[in-house]
Amino acid sequence: MMNITPTVKQLLIINILFFIGTQMVGESAYDYLALFFIENAKFKGWQILTHMFMHGGLMHIAFNMFALYSFGSALEHFWGGKKFLFFYISCGLGAAFLHTGVNYYLFHNGLNTLIESGFSKTDVFNLLNEGKIDTRWTEVLGASGIERFAGSFVSPAVGASGAIYGLLVAFAYMFPNAELALMFIPIPIKAKYFVPGLLMVDLFFGVSGQSIFGGASGIAHFAHIGGAIIGFFMMWYWKKNQFDNNRWN
Repeated sequence: MMNITPTVKQLLIINILFFIGTQMVGESAYDYLALFFIENAKFKGWQILTHMFMHGGLMHIAFNMFALYSFGSALEHFWGGKKFLFFYISCGLGAAFLHTGVNYYLFHNGLNTLIESGFSKTDVFNLLNEGKIDTRWTEVLGASGIERFAGSFVSPAVGASGAIYGLLVAFAYMFPNAELALMFIPIPIKAKYFVPGLLMVDLFFGVSGQSIFGGASGIAHFAHIGGAIIGFFMMWYWKKNQFDNNRWN
């Protein structure tokens, strides 16, 4: 088993400290540090970075930190700490931007429909910023439409998952024949098949807005995809320019 590398260890500690602090402070910590929709009154610029260190529960942080340890240490071993951290943060930012972009589309698509149906834009924003909805909106948008419209505005994003997906892509890029397996499906699959398959599942549920158990997923699937996309293009660029042969110590 590979030892934990220095930068990965520091990231693990920061995430755990954030999690403990969040449990102590309570809901107000999420109001300041989770990533809210850019037109939500709770949005602050620093949330683009801080949401990466916030988690929604014990299982959430446990899975992410296990993945950070498993894949991050292998990558930092080859890249060095500075290059690894640059990659990790870049993927996390990419996740935030794609997640926000998709939410912007979903929200404004629903908002325009409501305005065309005679609802006031100001009233819509006022209600949403109070955490409320007008039940008449459901008649216009439908049950699934109102869920995605309101959810894109009021539901904050938390977690390191976007950055982790970038690490997964990098790992598959560097070690395509390494065998990986999910905890609940212990069948070894080569990384070059496992990671694209995982992304296809995320894309399906992101587009459909559903979860494997039915109903709304509550998972920021497009954040995962955003982190993976940035990770892929960074790896492609580094390989093209032989940049991946150089460590940043």
